[in-house]
Amino acid sequence: MTSGLKQIIIPREKAVFRLDKNGIWHNEHGKFEHPKIISYFHKSIRKDDQGYHVFQIRDGYAEKVYFPYEDTALFVFDLKGTDTLVLNTTETLHLDPSQLFTCNDNLYIQTPEHRIKFGQRALMKLSRLLIEKDERLFLVLDSKAHEIRQQKDRDSS
Repeated sequence: MTSGLKQIIIPREKAVFRLDKNGIWHNEHGKFEHPKIISYFHKSIRKDDQGYHVFQIRDGYAEKVYFPYEDTALFVFDLKGTDTLVLNTTETLHLDPSQLFTCNDNLYIQTPEHRIKFGQRALMKLSRLLIEKDERLFLVLDSKAHEIRQQKDRDSS
């Protein structure tokens, strides 16, 4: 796909945009407002050995802009049915309860490649499947309660 193309690589420190802890894009003027631009940026997120970046092919160049983000670069933006997660990149992921955890009052799913945070819309849809008992949180799927582990801080997985 990119073989033979010249590359433009912009390091994180020189990026003119960032992703906040809620999955909202910002630049020097504030929050991105245009839905098509927001969607384009989310769909363009990729990850390589250097980290998360926005990728595009433009004018014969493969461009990677590594961007700063506050918590994580990937978010669950929607839930289809009871077990299909829709990410901000529009990719889908099967909901595996054993990969869920909470940290600082946020819900995440940890895959081998990514730490993914649940956005508000996805949390609202998932809330019907959550129960709390004895100060522990459970996800109920197919009549089975799966405990959601609690993590003390962001870096211990």
